[in-house]
Amino acid sequence: MRKPDLHGMATPDLVAPFARITVDQDDALLGNQIARFNRLYGVMAEIADELKSRDGDQRTALLSLFEHPNMQVRLQAAKFKLAVAPVEARRQLEAIASSKWFPQAGDAGMCLSFLDDGTFKPK
Repeated sequence: MRKPDLHGMATPDLVAPFARITVDQDDALLGNQIARFNRLYGVMAEIADELKSRDGDQRTALLSLFEHPNMQVRLQAAKFKLAVAPVEARRQLEAIASSKWFPQAGDAGMCLSFLDDGTFKPK
């Protein structure tokens, strides 16, 4: 399978593969397929980096994923959006943490904790 040319894709066209990859991450996580999860994370991070590198930091396009039915998609979109929309992203992380939908609720809670104590600084 050929790797897509992320740089050649329009910003809105990067949101759908981001969502698809994070749904696959969720499947890998639930199936305890850690190596697969990590590979998928790398691809997801490449998409986020491509969005970040665009004029005005286009990670704002991930806002549309805050309504996605999959909790992993909402979690990853919020984490990658913290630097560009901290209020909205934090609100999403708080909602996920409060949902008690694990493992994503735990991940969101840890992210919030690390934000609050300064361990994690969004870039």
